[in-house]
Amino acid sequence: MDAVAEVRSFNRFYTNRIGLLKTRLPESEFSLAEARVVFELAQGGEQTAAGIARRLDMDKAHLSRIVARFRTRGLLRSRVNPDHGKHHLLSLTDAGRAAFRTLDQGTRAQIGAMLDPLGGDARETLVAAMRRIRTVLNQEDGPADAAALRGLRPGDLGWIIHRQAVLYHRDYGWDWSYEGLVAEILGDFVKNFDAAREDSWIAAHAGGIAGSIFLVRSDDAAVAKLRLLYVEPEARGRGIGNMLVTACIDRAREFGYRRLALWTNNVLVSARRIYQAKGFRLVDETPRHSFGCDLVGQTWTLDL
Repeated sequence: MDAVAEVRSFNRFYTNRIGLLKTRLPESEFSLAEARVVFELAQGGEQTAAGIARRLDMDKAHLSRIVARFRTRGLLRSRVNPDHGKHHLLSLTDAGRAAFRTLDQGTRAQIGAMLDPLGGDARETLVAAMRRIRTVLNQEDGPADAAALRGLRPGDLGWIIHRQAVLYHRDYGWDWSYEGLVAEILGDFVKNFDAAREDSWIAAHAGGIAGSIFLVRSDDAAVAKLRLLYVEPEARGRGIGNMLVTACIDRAREFGYRRLALWTNNVLVSARRIYQAKGFRLVDETPRHSFGCDLVGQTWTLDL
């Protein structure tokens, strides 16, 4: 299926799964549009109809009809805005707040019934996927929340190998030999891990992995290696790459290394910009045929 067909298929599945095509929401007297208006008034307090229409991206005539019905049913009151005489401020009455509580309880019960059969892992996967969808579709609004760095957990290394192989093949055409290299690097990292000289970081964002980086010792006790920096495409532009590199540099200093080195390729422009901004210097570059492509391998170093 192409992307458009996949999204449409998911929409049909989910709207049916939570009953959005029904005339009224569960345990409620409200339609979906009415419920959204009630929710905005319950959560946002007194506000204008124009403000609600903007937030919900709702047709003004449709909203006006909903407001009129709410007034008739005694769920809503309005008063003239003292700061702008032509505007009216809307708020829920006691009956409106009671209706919202019934609506909220019914919705919570419906979602709870959907989640109850799921185990803990399945719930976590579902919530992470929903956060990820929201993050991807909401990129134009900027970062919704900050990324946080954490240590490795079971399953992270396999994910990093998979994602780096997929992304570098998609973006640069690298073949499966790169996947083998990443697997080898991380296998050696685990096998020979020295907590006094090495470390790793996962950037967690929107319930998923947004990127990672590794600090690895070398044969020279004075030199550490920065390895396998990557950031997920939908998480780029949020400063996550800079955060990961900063953490790696700071830890290298804490461990007493005198120099931090990294190896990269000329096509990885965004990563190189981060390295240069942090003070890394290009000390060597060599044309080579790697991962099925003609590349220029580069070595960069930072004096600590």
